[in-house]
Amino acid sequence: MIENLMTQKAETTKAAESNNSDCCGPDCCSDTESSSENAATEKSTKLSNRDKSSAEIKEMVKQKYSKIALQSREMNASSCCGAGECSDEVYNIMTDDYESIKGYNPDADLGLGCGLPTQFAKIKKGDTVLDLGSGAGNDCFVARSETGEAGKVIGVDFSDAMIAKARENAEKLNFNNIEFRQGEIEDLPVNDDSVDVVVSNCVLNLVPEKLNAFSEMYRVLKPGGHFSISDIVLIGELPQKIQKAAEFYAGCVSGAIQKNEYVSLIEKTGFRNIQIQKEKVISIPDDILSKYLNKDEAASYKNSESKIYSITVFGEKSVD
Repeated sequence: MIENLMTQKAETTKAAESNNSDCCGPDCCSDTESSSENAATEKSTKLSNRDKSSAEIKEMVKQKYSKIALQSREMNASSCCGAGECSDEVYNIMTDDYESIKGYNPDADLGLGCGLPTQFAKIKKGDTVLDLGSGAGNDCFVARSETGEAGKVIGVDFSDAMIAKARENAEKLNFNNIEFRQGEIEDLPVNDDSVDVVVSNCVLNLVPEKLNAFSEMYRVLKPGGHFSISDIVLIGELPQKIQKAAEFYAGCVSGAIQKNEYVSLIEKTGFRNIQIQKEKVISIPDDILSKYLNKDEAASYKNSESKIYSITVFGEKSVD
């Protein structure tokens, strides 16, 4: 454990030095290693996500989020969920402000979310809370302030780098009722009927087998338990050039599905009392759109009815 933390700190220092070079997007790095990575990324974007297997998509997202764990919050927040495409036009493209929320820990906030699910999660003292795609632990620490010392918080993430960062943050705070587990959302390392509340922030859209993910949520929740998750959904069709962009997939956009399909999957899983707790349109800045679309294509997209939304959804598991 100590050795892993020392390695993580060394990597973080190295990443911080790299970030200071103002290398914000895939086209501005000139060193050999970065050029090789960019070439590989460019090659991968030639295949649509439909052509990739679930395992390939997971590996692509895992590699991207492992790098994100070592990036600064400022870089992540100025891009689409930390995808690496920075915008000069706005600071926060998708993220909501956590700073005034009880339990907020700046060290754990990588600027990757698209909502505030814990704000709507109805967490009570003593609850066991599960955070899916827990990252550096941001929502876990907020949930811990709600459930208190008598409760328990479990964070699950499939990135080793994220798990290491989250555990380091928990050790700094000396919390003994927060646990971070490495695992996949479609196969959660959590017992049946053991969780009171599930939260997740801008993660399930990245999961290839979304029905499996919702089924796992249902399995681990206690009868009468509930979830509150923030996620990215679509209304209408995105331009194919954005759909095919690997950077946008890891940035929570082209992995998203239609809003009605998303809600339908939740219903199919068996959840009841499904509610949209919050909804907002996500506007992609011109300087990011220009990397994928020409002026006419960008104008056509802006004038269309196709939109990207952040939604926070609530649902309950039946007590039967």
